[in-house]
Formats: sequence, C-alpha cells, structure tokens
Amino acid sequence: MSTDPSSYTVSIQYDRRLYRQDIAGSIAHARMLGKQGIITEGEALNIVEGLEQIRTEIEEGSFPWRPELEDIHMNVERRLHEVIGTETAGKLHTARSRNDQISVDMRLYLREVVGETVGKVRGLQGALLELAESNPELIIPGYTHVQRAQPVLFAHHLLAYFHMLQRDIRRFEYCHEGADALPLGSGALAGVPYPVDRQFLATELGFSKTTSNSMDAVSDRDFVVEYHSAAAMCMMHLSRLAEELVLWSSQEFGYVTLSEEYVTGSSIMPQKRNPDYAELARGKTGRVYGHLMAILTVLKGLPLAYNRDLQEDKEGLFDTVDTLLATLEVFRGMINTMQVNAESLSKAAAQGQMLATDLADYLVTRKGVPFREAHGVVARLSSYAISRNVDLMDLTLEEYQKHSPAFDEEVFSVTAESSVAARDVQGGTAPQQVSRALLEARKLLGQAGEE
Repeated sequence: MSTDPSSYTVSIQYDRRLYRQDIAGSIAHARMLGKQGIITEGEALNIVEGLEQIRTEIEEGSFPWRPELEDIHMNVERRLHEVIGTETAGKLHTARSRNDQISVDMRLYLREVVGETVGKVRGLQGALLELAESNPELIIPGYTHVQRAQPVLFAHHLLAYFHMLQRDIRRFEYCHEGADALPLGSGALAGVPYPVDRQFLATELGFSKTTSNSMDAVSDRDFVVEYHSAAAMCMMHLSRLAEELVLWSSQEFGYVTLSEEYVTGSSIMPQKRNPDYAELARGKTGRVYGHLMAILTVLKGLPLAYNRDLQEDKEGLFDTVDTLLATLEVFRGMINTMQVNAESLSKAAAQGQMLATDLADYLVTRKGVPFREAHGVVARLSSYAISRNVDLMDLTLEEYQKHSPAFDEEVFSVTAESSVAARDVQGGTAPQQVSRALLEARKLLGQAGEE
C-alpha cells in the first residue's frame, strides 16, 4: 500500500477535537493584543467576531476542513483569512507561536476533561454508596487468595471501592493543578518581544497562574502523563471490580445478577448470559496502560524545547479519555441495575470454614489460650471438618473438645453476626463502624457536589 508522504505530518483528523480550546485561546490572545496596543481595538474586535463565526461553522458542520493545512491551528487561521481578510487576520499570530498555542489548547482541554472525569467517578461512587446503604446488614464472605476467609458486611466491601475511587479523584485533581498554568507568551521557546499581558490572558482563560519558564512551557507534557497515570490507576480499580462482577455473576457463585442491558448471549449456546461489559472493561484497561507507556516513551529522549514528537501526545490521550469516561458510565449503570442475591451471599458467609479465625479468637479471649496454640487447635479442627465434609459450626461439642478441652457450649455463640460485630475498630467491618463509614462517605460525596 502506497502512502502519500505529505499525509504523514497531518493531525487534523484528530486534533480538530480541540477547536473550542483553540478558538478560545485565540480570542483571548486577540483581545490582549488589542488591549496592549499591539494591534488596534478595532482589529481585535474584527478578529474575535471572525473566530466566533468559525466556531459556529464548526458546530453546525459547515466548516471547510482542509487536510493539506495539517492541523487545527492552520485550518482555523486560514478560514479567518477568508472570513475577515488577510490584512487583519494575519495579525492574530503576532506574539504567538504554534508551540505555545498547542500547549494552551492541551491545558484547556485537560482541565475540562478532568472536571468531567471527576464528575463520572463521583457518579460511580454514588451508585456504590446507594447499593451499600440499601444493604446495610447483609453479611457476605470476605476473600483472600480467592478463598473464603472471614465474614464481612456487603456495605464494607463496596466501600472499599468507594475509597479506591476517592484516591483516583485526588490524582485527577493533581493533574488539573499541573495543567492550570498559562503558557501563552512563551512563543516558540524564548518568550516574545512584544509587551504582552500574560496575567490578562490567564484571567481570560481561567488559569490560576502563568508558566515560569518559556522553554519548559512549550515542551512540558507532564500534565498529559499525569492524566494517563491517573486514568490507568482508575481503570485498574474498575478492572478489579469487573473481575468480581464476572465471578459473582457466574453460576458457581450466584451472588449477583447483572441486568440484561449489561450481558450478552452466545452465538451457539442459548442459555448463556455473558458479562461482556465487565470483561471488556478488563480488556480496555490494558489499552489505557499502553497509552501511558507510549507518552512516557515519546517524552523520554526529547531535548529542549519543542519537538514534533509532541504531536504524538494527542491520539492516545483522546482514546484514554474516551475509554475511561465510557467505562465509568457503564459501571455506574451496571451497579445501579444489578440484583444482589442476598440469600446466596448470606448462606455462603455461614458455610465452610469462614468462622475458623473467630473460633481461635474465642479460645484466646474467652478461655485464655495463647493465640499460637489456639491457631493450631483450630487448624486441626478445620482439617477434621473438611475430612468429614461438614462445616465447622456443624461439629458437636464432643468433637470440639476432642481437639481442646477449653471448648464449651459457648462455642455455639460464634456466628457470622458475632464475627462481624467483633471487628469493632475504626475501618473494620462491625455494623456500627460501617454505619459511621457510610455516613462519612455520604458526607464526602455531598461536599463534593457542593463544590
């Protein structure tokens, strides 16, 4: 297949997505040029009106995109020449380079995307919290090594994901901070020889500060890396949740039933309900990881200042944004429509060896047996129960006492309910601790909604 070499540098097919940011930056720049007397106020107004017309054309679908102009900047600028005339339009690029222009576009885009991302993360947090609040007393098996370990409250389990997502929010907010510096005025790399007002530009575009070094400003993509990194972490958390949904919705577990909207059938087996949405989220996590590695690789050997390699910062970012936002939306829907099979979960929490640790704790706290000795007693007791294919709590007192004379009738007071109630430490699964944690989570979510 033959490729036209001239198409190799073209980016308009994807960077046209930045049209709003590009036009906003140009409008602010034109107003600053007029304010500073670098161009006349009339010229600045004429440029602004022309840019606003171009924005309308793009949004209405009538804008004449021209691939030979390579990127969003030149497409907008050439159209401006056609709309208001070359003499005035040609003055817009005074005191500006495409190097600081694309930097401001990317920073404006990232700040906006971070806000949207955080909003969707909070939406999923809300879905998890509602599900937890609607099942405050449900006891389920807690797992380590995908083996049943100890009983926990279902709400406690869900809150673990709530707090994972809260850490994600902090990382995205840090990304916003990294992008929140105005690079305009940096020029190609050395600054500009015009009396520009960078603080005016920062205020116009909503930046809290200006960049401190012109060479760093035009070559910095740390804020892009930070979004990729935060997105990769967030997708990792979603993938962990996806894995649990895949397992829990299987016939082997039967803990939850996913809505028909989030499962698909088989092309050959009519009985199948495949958790394809959760499985795709697991798969798409690797895709986001790949974009993080790609941008790190692009940046790792670049000398100062701007290099064309930086054009490769966009496609991966756009795909990461689209993938993460869609996945967050899907998970919110899955959680909101998921049926919790409480009976199956409760039954599983009371079966097998789930209370083994509690039996050891019973010997320690009520009978004064040293923990290591108690651990050994219950380990042998557990093996005995398994060899007879019965649950620990189905053993008779005589069988208990064969393994330790310290056991008495009080052993039968050890239940899944007493197990969770005993974990009454801050951050534990005891009902009153989880009730407090739910209130704190709701308060945290409410405060976020007020921002």
